[in-house]
Amino acid sequence: MLPPFIIDQIRKREEAERRRDAEQPRLEIPVGYPAPPAPRRDDVDDVDRGVVVIEL
Repeated sequence: MLPPFIIDQIRKREEAERRRDAEQPRLEIPVGYPAPPAPRRDDVDDVDRGVVVIEL
């Protein structure tokens, strides 16, 4: 078992981290919205333009 002062230090660090996280601005991810429809094969260009799309 850890000495009480070490437990107190751990709690203080966790509380400080929670306060710091609470101060950070957050961006909410829209959940529940339908995904855009997939493009039909007719709409897709076969030209390689060197663009990479990353979906989050």
